[in-house]
Amino acid sequence: MNERIRAREIRVIDDDGGQLGIMTPREALAIARERGIDLIEVAPQAQPPVCKIMDYGKFKYEQAKKEKESAKKHKQSELKGIQMFPNIEDHDFNVKVRSAIKFLEDGDKVKVTIRFKGRQITHPEFGRQQMDKVTNMVSEVGQVEKPPSMEGRMMTMILSPLKAGGPKPAAPGAPKAPAAPKPAAPRPAAPAANTAPVAAPAPVVTPAPAPEAAAPAATPAPAPEPENPPAA
Repeated sequence: MNERIRAREIRVIDDDGGQLGIMTPREALAIARERGIDLIEVAPQAQPPVCKIMDYGKFKYEQAKKEKESAKKHKQSELKGIQMFPNIEDHDFNVKVRSAIKFLEDGDKVKVTIRFKGRQITHPEFGRQQMDKVTNMVSEVGQVEKPPSMEGRMMTMILSPLKAGGPKPAAPGAPKAPAAPKPAAPRPAAPAANTAPVAAPAPVVTPAPAPEAAAPAATPAPAPEPENPPAA
């Protein structure tokens, strides 16, 4: 930093990130002194080394912040724990859940334990209901790694933090999203309209019925022959 920089030439970056080019440390330090800040070597292995004109206090703060974030990413997950009873009061239950959420946000796993006293062991369904409530309330930051199971007079469940960007698990008992409707089958294309003119149908002529034949005239009966006159 400042006069301790021993390189013959350095690449200089100003406090706004702009490139000032390659110059000697003496020239760069003069610029830094004019601005009332420091000349800090940020990449000594580069050729030539890279130095930045900036406030040393700000540089140390940003460096400490990066180291803290890096350590947080490489932090090993620990197994924290919360305990409760099936008949826990709402206020105490919320306090326990808030602790579990904080543990999950810090990247730790959480073991949830429900202890059954006396005849409570005959109603494990009450413990299951409490486990479901815990799962619902931490669903924004955690997911079930080991589902609830009985261990003697205790019911245990393990929660793990959600991975960044991962899908959120569905809460127990939550209604499933309706399935997307199937696409309708394509309708058959309508037949192309015939643009040719359609000839009008020829009129149907019904023949008139033939006139009936006239009945034959009646034949007159023959006149009676005169009787022979009597002989004289």
